[in-house]
Amino acid sequence: MAKVNLKGRDFLTLKDFTPEEINYMIDLAADLKARKKAGIAHDTLRGKNVVLIFEKTSTRTRCSFEVAAHDLGMGCTYLDPSGSQIGKKESTADTARVLAGMFEGIEYRGFEQEIVETLAKYSKVPVWNGLTNEYHPTQMLADMLTMRECFGNDLRGLKLTYMGDARYNMGNSLMIVCAKLGINFTACTDHTYFPNDELVAQCKEWAKESGATITLTEDVEEGCKNANVIYTDVWVSMGEPDEVWAERIRVLKPYQVNRKAMEIATKSTGGKTVFMHCLPAYHDQGTGVGRAVYEKFGLSELEVTDEVFESEQSVVFEEAENRMHTIKAVMCATLGGDQ
Repeated sequence: MAKVNLKGRDFLTLKDFTPEEINYMIDLAADLKARKKAGIAHDTLRGKNVVLIFEKTSTRTRCSFEVAAHDLGMGCTYLDPSGSQIGKKESTADTARVLAGMFEGIEYRGFEQEIVETLAKYSKVPVWNGLTNEYHPTQMLADMLTMRECFGNDLRGLKLTYMGDARYNMGNSLMIVCAKLGINFTACTDHTYFPNDELVAQCKEWAKESGATITLTEDVEEGCKNANVIYTDVWVSMGEPDEVWAERIRVLKPYQVNRKAMEIATKSTGGKTVFMHCLPAYHDQGTGVGRAVYEKFGLSELEVTDEVFESEQSVVFEEAENRMHTIKAVMCATLGGDQ
């Protein structure tokens, strides 16, 4: 593992990192995962403390940060949506300066990217993006580690197809990381749900350097053919009004990940295709949202069918575990625990 110095860096979007730096964090995550599995202590950040600001709640992100911090020997304070005055009684800039005086690192999960950027601007300690409307960089490292475990360390030349609403954090971030690491990226969805033109143009420039391709298509056959990874996410994101369900279902139902989509990919790759999802997923009636949508629209499965979600090709729970290992790598690298 070639050493890269990331101490003191913020982690806001993978747009800010070189392919070498991204690969270093994935390498470090794989090493930390191996050490944890072997029961080898790696509490290299003893005595430090981090704070987690969650304006949007999450099972995977919160647990990943808390367990990772504990494994690294750090204390961890969680502020839920009612536990912080950020942007309400206290400005984001003031919050950053207060917390930076008490903690060695600040995580933010919430709404506009501008908020986490402001935290970073006024903080003297590293700030980490646990998710904003625009980007989800910690998920990307987990996805890349999972792909390495499926296909080997060299991901160049593989094809990842994202099906669904590609306008926001998941579509944006997958396109960025694929472009930087030489993975062929396809957004397969209605044209009104493609990523924005400016970001597509920037990713195409990175793709030229890495040898990747960026493809936007409305055709499911084209999108799924030769895909090593079929990826999707929920059709309605946290914080969006219930009224958007009808429109999303109408537009995105043709892009549901189902047996047909997986068969197109599997036949063209010789069986070398996996299904990925950042979770939570509406693949059955086991959630309140899923039951409500069924009652209103008659759909028992949304962005992915239960058949695909529970298939041998699905690596969603390995992917979820890797959130913790990759978040640990981000904190370890940016706080100097890898020195």
